Amino acid sequence: MSLIVFPAIDLKGGQVVRLAEGDMDRATVYGDDPTHQAMLFAEAGAQHLHVVDLDGAFAGESVNGEAVQAIVKAFPGHVQLGGGIRKAENVERWFDLGVSRVVIGTAALENPDFVRDMAKAYPGGIVVAVDAKDGMVATRGWADVSDVSVEDLARRFEDAGVAALLFTDVGRDGLLKGCNVPATVDLARAVRIPVIASGGVAGIGDIHMLALHHQDGVEGVITGRALYDGRLDLAAALSVAAAA
Repeated sequence: MSLIVFPAIDLKGGQVVRLAEGDMDRATVYGDDPTHQAMLFAEAGAQHLHVVDLDGAFAGESVNGEAVQAIVKAFPGHVQLGGGIRKAENVERWFDLGVSRVVIGTAALENPDFVRDMAKAYPGGIVVAVDAKDGMVATRGWADVSDVSVEDLARRFEDAGVAALLFTDVGRDGLLKGCNVPATVDLARAVRIPVIASGGVAGIGDIHMLALHHQDGVEGVITGRALYDGRLDLAAALSVAAAA
């Protein structure tokens, strides 16, 4: 199994956007047809897709549900979905609609038993989002910063059966500063759960560096702005990831 490259589709008001440092007021719109974007990624060879309902992350419930459903129906591979999924009925609904993995963020910090219950009910289907600002966990669409460290939160779920940890360095997200590879690798080595890197991917060099640490527990990488801005070719990224 090689490093998984997850092209990202972030949804705000039904449009494909990317935020800078998680700030909803600093959104760049890249298109108004999320399904078409998903198919472009599929045509480039992507077998996995990371979708975020940004409005949902702030509202605490699904806001761009119709767009997500259309993506899931059209995309031939696996769709990983996050954004405001904090209730059991929401998790069940998305799995019923064909989502492969559900990402739980805020609820992981505020209601860890919920994550454990969902991981037990849907083996291999739950990803815990560990979003960090200066090493501390950020929640509610990154609007709040807790007093819990990234490693402490991750360790709470080591025996829960979650599929992966999604680690995002919020300070780099959407800024093309380069992925925080050292922090990602440190987390992967510290816990027994596979880690997905996110935030700041600037080009093919980030993919190469992360692929070198696949054996350390780095399962995959999420990339958005670098693809949309043309700084990273998806087919090339998939090739580098597969060769590691």
